[in-house]
Amino acid sequence: MVSQTGNIAHSGLHYFSRGWALIKEPGIRRFVILPLLVNILLLGGAFWWLFTRLSAWIPALMAYVPGWLQWLNYLLWPLAVISVLLIFGYFFSTLANWIAAPFNGLLAEQLEARLVGSVPPETGVLELIKDIPRIMKREWQKFIWYLPRALGLLILYFIPGIGQTIAPVLWFLFSAWMLAIQYCDYPFDNHKVPFAEMRVALHQRKYTHLQFGVLVNLFTLIPVINLVIMPVAVCGATALWVDCYRQHLRNGIEMR
Repeated sequence: MVSQTGNIAHSGLHYFSRGWALIKEPGIRRFVILPLLVNILLLGGAFWWLFTRLSAWIPALMAYVPGWLQWLNYLLWPLAVISVLLIFGYFFSTLANWIAAPFNGLLAEQLEARLVGSVPPETGVLELIKDIPRIMKREWQKFIWYLPRALGLLILYFIPGIGQTIAPVLWFLFSAWMLAIQYCDYPFDNHKVPFAEMRVALHQRKYTHLQFGVLVNLFTLIPVINLVIMPVAVCGATALWVDCYRQHLRNGIEMR
């Protein structure tokens, strides 16, 4: 299962599509099971609960629409639904990633070894447990970076007019970028690349990563399919790491 791309960068669509193929590879499927179970239990239950509450939440959100925009209700209503789905989906995806972070890191590690043709490391339960504090520290770093930006966008939702038109678009793009950071960070973290340095590297290929994040974000909103999106995104992001960043890191060359 050695990578056939020759360290040539492709589009975000390519890596997202590749993730779907890689989760089915022999030797990888057993590392997919635990992240998959976490996602099914948490995200599946969360979306079931959300759909029982939408009928009450959407009218409350639409109450912020000013009178002069009431004639756009037919357009603002679906935007309000999408906004709730985006915020809710991202929140529970983040929670699921926190819980599954050790298993996602292990999946990225095993997949990378197979993609580059090296012997996969033997990581036992004790090694995984010992690594949890470092992994949780990294997840906390991502959360601290994300929180003030997310709060700023949430405030926009309560500004009449802007909150029902511009804010959903900005939130979608921000969530897509944050999901790209979330999933691409697993292989970076496995190689102890600092979080700040990882963000700089992603910005150098921002359109590729934004494409990847947009697709992950869209599929997170699709019932049933969203239950398997976590391991797909981890595998796609790991393939992206191998093609675009691993060689630079191994040779000690500054990523640019």
